[in-house]
Amino acid sequence: MTLDTVKHAAETPDVKLPWAELGLKEDEYARVREILGRRPTGAELAMYSVMWSEHCSYKSSKVHLRQFGEKAPENDAMLVGIGENAGVVDVGQGYAVTFKVESHNHPSYVEPYQGAATGVGGIVRDIIAMGARPVAVVDPLRMGDAHHPDTKRVLPGVVAGIGGYGNCLGLPNIGGELVFDACYQGNPLVNAGAIGVMRHEDIHLAKASGPGNKVILYGARTGGDGIGGASILASETFDDSKPSKRPAVQVGDPFQEKLLIECTLEAFAEKLVVGIQDLGAAGLSCATSELASNGSGGMRVELDDVPLRDSTLTPEEILMSESQERMCAVVEPDKVDRFLEICEKWDVIATVVGEVTDGDRLEIFWHGEKIVDVDPRTVAHDGPVYERPYARPSWQDALQADDANKLARPANADELREQVLKLVAAPNQAAKSWVTDQYDRFVQGNTVLAQPEDSGMIRVNEETGLGVAIATDGNGRFAKLDPYTGAQLALAESYRNVAASGAKPLAVSDCLNFGSPEDPDVMWQFAEAIRGLADGCLELGTPVTGGNVSLYNQTGEAAIHPTPVVAVLGVIDDVARRTPIAFKEEGQLLYLLGETREEFGGSAWSQVVHGHLGGLPPKVDLAREKLLAEILVSASRDGMIDAAHDLSDGGLVQAVTESCLRGGQGARLVVPDGLDAFTLLFSESAGRAVVSVPRSEELRFTDMCGARGLPVTRVGVVDGDAVEVQGEFTLPLSELREAHEATLPGLFA
Repeated sequence: MTLDTVKHAAETPDVKLPWAELGLKEDEYARVREILGRRPTGAELAMYSVMWSEHCSYKSSKVHLRQFGEKAPENDAMLVGIGENAGVVDVGQGYAVTFKVESHNHPSYVEPYQGAATGVGGIVRDIIAMGARPVAVVDPLRMGDAHHPDTKRVLPGVVAGIGGYGNCLGLPNIGGELVFDACYQGNPLVNAGAIGVMRHEDIHLAKASGPGNKVILYGARTGGDGIGGASILASETFDDSKPSKRPAVQVGDPFQEKLLIECTLEAFAEKLVVGIQDLGAAGLSCATSELASNGSGGMRVELDDVPLRDSTLTPEEILMSESQERMCAVVEPDKVDRFLEICEKWDVIATVVGEVTDGDRLEIFWHGEKIVDVDPRTVAHDGPVYERPYARPSWQDALQADDANKLARPANADELREQVLKLVAAPNQAAKSWVTDQYDRFVQGNTVLAQPEDSGMIRVNEETGLGVAIATDGNGRFAKLDPYTGAQLALAESYRNVAASGAKPLAVSDCLNFGSPEDPDVMWQFAEAIRGLADGCLELGTPVTGGNVSLYNQTGEAAIHPTPVVAVLGVIDDVARRTPIAFKEEGQLLYLLGETREEFGGSAWSQVVHGHLGGLPPKVDLAREKLLAEILVSASRDGMIDAAHDLSDGGLVQAVTESCLRGGQGARLVVPDGLDAFTLLFSESAGRAVVSVPRSEELRFTDMCGARGLPVTRVGVVDGDAVEVQGEFTLPLSELREAHEATLPGLFA
């Protein structure tokens, strides 16, 4: 068979190529031919197909994502923003923190363990590529119906994959969520986040500059696993009739990744690296084209020099392979020997595969023949941009008109008690310790808060106590009812969770999970969610530093609920001043901050008791959220509160139950004037938190709230060994604990 070289391609314009099988549309293939002035070679076609996939090019989302830049708030903390492997923010004392959330949804459905494990591996490499040492991971998860047999296949594998990979890396898993909903049955969401810490001067970027500098591929050998994996899997609706859209899922090796981390950080410490890029989705196609297009010149690559696990791989397969634990570094010639020495020390395979040139072309050779000759920008950055049609769904008004506030409420105290028990035992509200106990949350010794706290918190500086907190949140039910408001509620909840732990919210990363962009209903949801998130970040002063879009989370006509997951990073000057959720001191006073209204649209109560989704989600008041956060941070810093818990999914009764069980203390609640017990317990009004206040601090705390204009209501006291709502019911902690903690082990253990 004749090697398909650039020369051969120019001489044989009519050769049929499998562009459709590789995911390109007819007009996209025509555009490739127009760019090249000829038909592409097989290798060039492979590169364009993976790099122009939805997952890599963001071709359906770019026009909307621009709002994050256009509406970005002024923020002196931002050091590196959207466009790099991960965002970087200044957290003080010369430290910078990089963080990001990404999706590995489709691979995790096909092969739960490896799909989830390699999701963790990929996000950690993004953090390393910025120059940072990874210090923690988080895992926001969405699964199908908790009782469905396939959920019993997917969830245990996903949890084992996340735990297996993260635990082997020695990275604490400090946060995340687990939500069950039938809408995710065929499309579970496995989002993974990571945080890294570095000094300001250690920031590295993905660019290949300096003609003559060497391009070094290092890490694992390139194999046939994951050829086109994430890039193609995540760019097509699941359809069992199209096996070609389910390529092999990548296989991870956390021990290889640990060596890669230490090797890379040592090379950084010795200032050996000019530019660096991890090999994730689109593999070598992505690394070479992005490094070259972000740099000052071109690049020449010898594909024969790529270390292989399988000698039968074609050049196209080598370029598309998404084998894990690989990175690409640009190194000055006089530093190559030292770089290779460090790799050898860490038992990491490293090979010079090319060099930076003074031209503007990416040229790739195989067996001495040129098989790729492209402008790297056309591969990495100048892909198609779609303005997909979108329109408010015809069913949206009817959904919103189906008001959850009209659902039947408990008729008496016994029914109220019964519904509380049912709520705290429901899979979404039940304790997640069956999951989190499989993760090492405290390895490295710097974990200050971890699940089930409101946010995870890591100490950055042992001497000063400087720390960072992270929370991830999202509510697909709210976003289904109103995607603009739903995205802002996700942002507000994550922001509030960080503040409740005592940290000042600083910046945002997001993972936007939606159905098919070819569906105008879905595209409207996406556009509205972006608009809501961009507007919300502008008002809160928290810029989006980067993130991920995951589309085609759809099986046939059935799309998932629109699920924007928002991660908020915060900073705390001294982790000793953190605020946990646990009620520990008997006699402390319980205060409810914020206003409670009759807001049950999309609520946990409407789902658990009535199986209902309809109405409007809770109203958002971002100015109030900002004020609440300022008071929570101030009260934590000044020792006015001993515990704080945000109110969200499940309302006050869920928060009080979790805080009581966490601290082993009961609570007596009183229903304030103007509220009924049902609304007090189950409302999911936003902008609220419950705090426990030492009696000695009561006046100082309430005066501060009053002076700042934040509604504050005394709702009870920490006392006894039960949750008692005076005049209504008493629930012993032992009964609550059994209901709350038995659900997931009963389903999955």
